[in-house]
Amino acid sequence: MPLKTQQDEQPQLNLTPMIDVVFLLIIFFMVATSFAEIERDIELELPEVAAAKALTAAPKQRVVSVRSAGQIRLDGEDVTLDQLTRSLAAARREYPELSVVIRGDASCAFQHVAASLAACKEANISDLGITVRVAEASRSPAR
Repeated sequence: MPLKTQQDEQPQLNLTPMIDVVFLLIIFFMVATSFAEIERDIELELPEVAAAKALTAAPKQRVVSVRSAGQIRLDGEDVTLDQLTRSLAAARREYPELSVVIRGDASCAFQHVAASLAACKEANISDLGITVRVAEASRSPAR
């Protein structure tokens, strides 16, 4: 009866090539980042054109937030009603299909939301929306 005197070797996974690839990726991204910074630091005087239209698609939507005290924010930046109207009018000239969503704080006076709606109307924005949150059944009174 033959006896097995040799032990079978356990297969081993060689991680060296994978570690090499990871180091190469890290080096690539570090070098690419430094090139991007160099390009931003180059001072150029760009040529001017008489008229140009936007080459990119219109933003999905602009968001007007009305806080409880009446402060107005357009896409996260504080603005006045006049600035809101001017910004939306300029954006509509660039993107005629522009849509605006108004988010009013539940505790703010509706007058502030109405003023934002009027600013949108003055800027000729026709695609308007107002966001609300659906009340939970346990918290909302029956109507």
